[in-house]
Amino acid sequence: MDKINTNWTLFLDRDGVINERIPGAYIDDWNDFVFRQRVPQSIAQFNQLFGRVVVVTNQQGIGKGLMSEAQLAEVHQRMESALSAVGGRVDGIYFCPDLKTKVNNCRKPAPQMAYLAKADYPEIDFQQSVMVGDSLSDIVFGNQLGMKAVLVRSNEEEITALAARPDIKIDWQVDHLWELVAIIRAQAS
Repeated sequence: MDKINTNWTLFLDRDGVINERIPGAYIDDWNDFVFRQRVPQSIAQFNQLFGRVVVVTNQQGIGKGLMSEAQLAEVHQRMESALSAVGGRVDGIYFCPDLKTKVNNCRKPAPQMAYLAKADYPEIDFQQSVMVGDSLSDIVFGNQLGMKAVLVRSNEEEITALAARPDIKIDWQVDHLWELVAIIRAQAS
């Protein structure tokens, strides 16, 4: 396996990976956004290990009319400001507002958000990328693009769904992003 270095791209899911998930609800206000343990500091460290860090997130609350793109943009702007305050950054945030029932939707595991990131950053090589998520759709998204796949074990229902799918490849499993920092540092050295 190629050693991970600054030619690599880190793809992060948002809810359940960067911030605490609110089961059955959508985060449409910054006051509801709570970073998971040590995430801002972890992202700042990932910025030293990867060439790019991008967020890919399904946000069907928009498609359901429960939040607007402007509300989502406000949450993401404040998230980026909080990351910046500790020396971290994300290079791009890509979201899909589609309902999961929409035919040909852009939701993960569909690869459209990865292709949008590659359009913005042509140097992205999916074979030199890591996808970090907490759901079956995140891991399948990474698998079908040839990325390394990391499961954040923050969603018990999804852990059960993944256990029933031996065809799915998970390279690493962690409870928190800071654990992945240690794995990547060890792998990169």
